[in-house]
Amino acid sequence: MIGELGRRSSTALLVHSALIQAVTFLVRPATTYRALELDVPGFALGLLAASYAVFPLLLALPIGGLVDRLGERRLMAIGAAVVLGCSAFLLFWGTSVPALVAGTALLGAGQLACVVGQQAVVANNAASSRLDSAFGYLTFAASLGQALGPLAISLVGGAAVRPNTQAIFLLATAMSLVLFLATFVISGRVSGRRSKANASPKGGAMSLLRTPGVVRALATSATVLAVVDLTVVYLPALGAERGLTAATVGLLLTVRAVFSMISRLGLGSVSRRLGRMKLLILSLAISTVALAVAAVPMPEWLLFVVMAFLGLGLGIGQPLTMSWLSAQAPEGQRGRALALRLAGNRVGQVVLPSAIGVVAVGLGAAGVFLASAVAVGGTMLLLRGVRLDD
Repeated sequence: MIGELGRRSSTALLVHSALIQAVTFLVRPATTYRALELDVPGFALGLLAASYAVFPLLLALPIGGLVDRLGERRLMAIGAAVVLGCSAFLLFWGTSVPALVAGTALLGAGQLACVVGQQAVVANNAASSRLDSAFGYLTFAASLGQALGPLAISLVGGAAVRPNTQAIFLLATAMSLVLFLATFVISGRVSGRRSKANASPKGGAMSLLRTPGVVRALATSATVLAVVDLTVVYLPALGAERGLTAATVGLLLTVRAVFSMISRLGLGSVSRRLGRMKLLILSLAISTVALAVAAVPMPEWLLFVVMAFLGLGLGIGQPLTMSWLSAQAPEGQRGRALALRLAGNRVGQVVLPSAIGVVAVGLGAAGVFLASAVAVGGTMLLLRGVRLDD
């Protein structure tokens, strides 16, 4: 169970977390395949990819304020309805580039509302001592959904080079309907108990940024997520430089993802034993060493071991920064704080890869891994002197 939520409500929340990620990781590749069916130029694929991040960047803070005013379940219902509408729209009318861009942008907005609502449910229901465990389970469910989405494409698409996108969008619509219905099983008790004083919290993003520890938590979260993206993008390049097959690289990425999931299952008990700050620093240290070692030529089997440790380190970072922000944010502004984190993550996913790409130019994929190690190691300096409530 998660905090004060009952077993039924906790299960529905985890299903909701897995489903929104599964739908997202199902629809986004499907829109690319549909665009390829339409023979669109390369720049249009870039526009399609960028459109997903537009609404999350623009709406993250307003949605954070909405969850604190309207309540978690209402926001999640709105987000799920948008995702359902988006899936149905792509199913019936996704036959042009403007339609695909519009559908992808709506998907980004709906996914953001769902994720902010889910995280706010955990932040407002779990006791401070249980936050790490609760966010660990939530992010485990999200990781599971991210694995199930692409798997569904494999099942629907079969051996075809270009799968039947109409069948994929139909499946996404059915899953989105289940997502929408699951929202109403989740308890809204915390939102209902809020006082009028907290219903309209004062202060915006700047007041939150002035809260001790918030900026450091945002920087740490953005760095870890950006490095996860860099690993996904540059590990194939590293493999190509070393003559590794595509199948081997795929297995390496799978190992990293699986160990990230494993790291989140026992997060609460480990955090209580070591303390949140010590565990966060340990996870960053493991990630730093693994990234640096990955840049060194080694046997294949040893690279699998390195990816396992990298998965453990990076997997711990995300849920711990969620619980850190939840603990630091004033009551009534936790949804806004978590939305600010998501906005910071999006910025980090743009800025850090660009900066590392410039620094590591001429050094190849190994240079990117070394630069990533420096970036993650640098976040440990940000944590000097920070004290967290464990």
